[in-house]
Amino acid sequence: MTSSNDLPPPETIERLFGAMCEIRTFELVASERYRSGDLPGFIHLSLGQEACAAGACLALQEGDYITSTHRGHGHCLAKGADPRRMMAELFAKAQGYGKGRSGSMHIADVAVGVLGANGIVGQSMGLGIGAALSLQVRRKPNIVVAFFGEGASGAGIAHEAMNMAAIWKLPIIFFCEVNRYAELSPYATHVSLARLSDRASAYGFPGETIDGEDVIAVYAAVIEAARRARAGEGPSLIEAKTFRWHGHYEGDPQVYKTDDEKKNGERFDPIARMKERASSLPGVTTERFIEIEARAEAGIRTAADWAAGLQSPSAATMTEDVYAEGDDAAA
Repeated sequence: MTSSNDLPPPETIERLFGAMCEIRTFELVASERYRSGDLPGFIHLSLGQEACAAGACLALQEGDYITSTHRGHGHCLAKGADPRRMMAELFAKAQGYGKGRSGSMHIADVAVGVLGANGIVGQSMGLGIGAALSLQVRRKPNIVVAFFGEGASGAGIAHEAMNMAAIWKLPIIFFCEVNRYAELSPYATHVSLARLSDRASAYGFPGETIDGEDVIAVYAAVIEAARRARAGEGPSLIEAKTFRWHGHYEGDPQVYKTDDEKKNGERFDPIARMKERASSLPGVTTERFIEIEARAEAGIRTAADWAAGLQSPSAATMTEDVYAEGDDAAA
């Protein structure tokens, strides 16, 4: 049990709660719009995993970076990406982050430290150690958080990245969201350890397993791992146990889940848990949480309506940013 002395200040708790509410609404609205046929392509939602993104990203500082996954809406929002431009990208509009051409899995905003969501499983770690090496070489006080899931934990790049980060003591946190399923495969079918964080000791750096549905626990774990990284003590591995409410992709029939999981996934709800804790959090009230939740929902729904009303890009723009132009193009 976390004591009141270990809690972040009330304003931070409110920011954590607000970030979770914004992510929750974004994902719910994206699901609604996808099912109504308004969004093209595939989307992969992080409903149920809001505490991981909010807790980790709000523990970071200006100038820190994140690298994300195909399930990256929450990470991008929590790190400061514009929900309007994100929605525009999902709607395939020119005002989106990728001018409507990159879609849900490739949102990036370098200005706020989002180096990109990524459709290739595990590549967040390769991008992450590159960014961490750059920070180290340039003697910057910043760090990187590389998000990935348990499905990527067995990929070759995961071991390569962790080994390299350990050797060079890179300022990076490997943050694994264990949501019980890698695409369609249950955890135990492809991970041999009950605690994935135990792998960290093989590389020579700390690993910790935390409750990924407790946003305050996530925040505290990342604050400590970030302290180590900023002090030149190298990487950490954080394993956050959470639960993915929806399927691997929207429309996934989820035949691999039990009936109980499909019907009652919402019992793993980090937002509901925070509401229940309101009375025990100094300086925070249930009424204030309700206000924050309503404001977050209104903001995201406004963003979606704005994006839906935009004009689709012209076919004439299809080759923009594909070919070099000007005198240097033939060089």
